[in-house]
Amino acid sequence: MARGKILRVSGPLIVAEGMEGSMVYEVVLVGDESLIGEVIGLQGDRAFIQVYEDTSGLRVGEPVEGTGSLLSAELGPGIVGKVYDGLQRPLSVIGEIHGAFVSKGVKLPALPRNVKWTFRKSLDVKVGDKVEGGSILGYVQETPILLHKIMVPPGLSGVLKELAPDGDYTVEETIAVVDVGGGEEKEVRLMSKWPIRKPRPYKTRLEPVEPLITGTRVLDMMFPVAKGGKAAVPGGFGSGKTVLLHTLTKWSRTQVNIFVGCGERGNEMADALHSFRKLSDPESGRPLSEKAIFIANTSNMPVAARETSVFLGVTIGEYFRDMGYDVLMVADSTSRWAEAMREISARLEEMPGDEGFPAYLGSRLAEFYERSGRVVTLGSPERVGSLTILGAVSPPGADFSEPVTTNTLRYIGALLALDVSLANRRHFPAINWLLSYSQYVETVAKWWERDFRDWLKLRNEALRILQRESELMELVRLVGPEALPDPDKLLLDVAKMIREDFLQQSAYHPIDAYSSPEKTVLMLDIIIRFYEEAAKTLNEGVPLSKIREAPVISRIARMKEVRNEEFRKVHEDIVKEISDYFRKLRTGELSGS
Repeated sequence: MARGKILRVSGPLIVAEGMEGSMVYEVVLVGDESLIGEVIGLQGDRAFIQVYEDTSGLRVGEPVEGTGSLLSAELGPGIVGKVYDGLQRPLSVIGEIHGAFVSKGVKLPALPRNVKWTFRKSLDVKVGDKVEGGSILGYVQETPILLHKIMVPPGLSGVLKELAPDGDYTVEETIAVVDVGGGEEKEVRLMSKWPIRKPRPYKTRLEPVEPLITGTRVLDMMFPVAKGGKAAVPGGFGSGKTVLLHTLTKWSRTQVNIFVGCGERGNEMADALHSFRKLSDPESGRPLSEKAIFIANTSNMPVAARETSVFLGVTIGEYFRDMGYDVLMVADSTSRWAEAMREISARLEEMPGDEGFPAYLGSRLAEFYERSGRVVTLGSPERVGSLTILGAVSPPGADFSEPVTTNTLRYIGALLALDVSLANRRHFPAINWLLSYSQYVETVAKWWERDFRDWLKLRNEALRILQRESELMELVRLVGPEALPDPDKLLLDVAKMIREDFLQQSAYHPIDAYSSPEKTVLMLDIIIRFYEEAAKTLNEGVPLSKIREAPVISRIARMKEVRNEEFRKVHEDIVKEISDYFRKLRTGELSGS
């Protein structure tokens, strides 16, 4: 292992000499305080090192020591419910020992070494069986809602020589021995390590065909994200990116949720932690923290560690994906990571690209987003898992033509574009239905239509109405709304219903925060039925004023306040009321019609 000394200090970038034998992305310990850094470039015996801790106080000549290993994540029982920084140091434990601020050079294991976990061996494997990377050896009930599957690490295969009996073990104790041949044996523990920049292998990549149910109507109905898909959430300041990502992490139908706070404000991370401890999982009823993992690298933490926080999050996501789980990872935000890349690139004096960002910005974003996917995992028994990635983007001045946004658009399957003007009108989620898109609509339609055969038809009709409203508003600005014919006035009324009574949704309302798939589809079905009946009645000569007097309009406006489990009955009542009212209008049974 190389041993050198500091030649130059430039913020988070250190140049060290005497580093012959080092390798790119090797972890090194910098200075007398042994700060953690990573080699990002080599030139002769000089190493360019990105330091992930505060470098103030470092002096030329202090030692730099290579470790011979890549920056890796500790994976095993004890990871769920924890709060880590970008180096996977447990912040809650550090807080108890060192206080509210993370001291330089602090090193604590990510997984507690003194905790014993109850291990139950798998009934599907026995001594003498051939095992390979991904094969399940046993189970640990990590939380009441998460069964942690203990797997043979990728790259290891052979004959199972020993398997520990059921019992309590620490993460460092051996629970299996594998004979890899040639007289060599490898031990398997509850804990394993994996380099964060290296994607974990899988058997086969599958097409993402099942939607990620989020409980947010504008996503589930209009711009679905598939399990194993990748999406971006760009938006200007105050447009609701963080609240939307918090909402998706809270309510999405997944087994594991990972929230990465990458360079955003600390109070937003604190709010997420606070709410996760109070809220319950919609499926199990258990606290949401029992299936969540937090990685906090806020704006007052070292800039360089933003990159490690992103790749640490995706590595943990792949680990749980390999167990056969559906995992959601959100990163808030990739723009702050890109700004860190720009700073390091400038200190390296590299040739800048657009707006000073490094020329390799696109490839780094691709490395991140391409690790999403729905896959057949390695090992036995055969299982399918998925990792869905959502990244927030914070374009300055809400300018979607800036480099981070434009590069991100090359790799994602869904764009959830947040609109500052919608946010200013208090329309949340402020997802612009004219700019957003999803490439997963056709692939997830079959899943939706198993239970809701009109899902695609309703979606397309709603988007057609909203698109037509946008076109008509140009005329309204010129000639006023009264100059429009009655059919167009009716369409504007219905478009307003879709916007305010369906798309608008409060993340803080006790009932409206989560909308079940059934409620989402039936709500839109009611609005489209109203439009069809109203248009038919208007064509038969009934005045628009009578249609606007329909009592059912007020019931439609209050639909979002109906509980999910009660909505089917309410849907039947409202549909009957719509049908009866317009039938009476057409037949003249209502006075004055």
